[in-house]
Amino acid sequence: MEDANKTVAKNANEVCPIKISEEAPSAVLHTIEGRAINIKDVIKGEKAILIFYRGGWCPYCNLQLSELQKIENELIDLGFKIVAISMDKPEYLSATLGKYKMKYELYSDSKANASKAFGIAFTVENEYIQKLKNFNMDLEASSGETHHILPVPSVFIVDDKGIIQFEYVNPNYKIRINSKLLLEAAKIIQ
Repeated sequence: MEDANKTVAKNANEVCPIKISEEAPSAVLHTIEGRAINIKDVIKGEKAILIFYRGGWCPYCNLQLSELQKIENELIDLGFKIVAISMDKPEYLSATLGKYKMKYELYSDSKANASKAFGIAFTVENEYIQKLKNFNMDLEASSGETHHILPVPSVFIVDDKGIIQFEYVNPNYKIRINSKLLLEAAKIIQ
């Protein structure tokens, strides 16, 4: 138990993400159907854009996913697989998929395995959990977990060998990568 806590920062400003040129770590995610799958198997042999977001309850995450739709065809044409990973439990992912008619894959990281492995997991303070509840956003209900862990919203571009080539990690959940910048980074890496 204590070792697992070493990979969870005390707050968003203290996360320590994996670095560019490191291999994407192994971590178990869950499909919309609830099937366990290792992230390495999801991206195996493919260039991929990994988008970690807080959940379908987050308006900033929803805006980011909406913006991503504007460039998803171009990213796919460049040969990238787009993978969005949230803290939502698997059954909540279907609502997000239906809402945005995405061409990319959604996975649940409700246990925070991938967020921890990528070094972007942090513990949410009880005051913030209560604030979310006041806005009808229930972190525990969305994730099905009581660990109170969220990822710092992040984007990682991985090459076909599983090596991180680009990352955008911002502790301010209101600030997300601009879709034009993401597309330019993908063009350079491809």
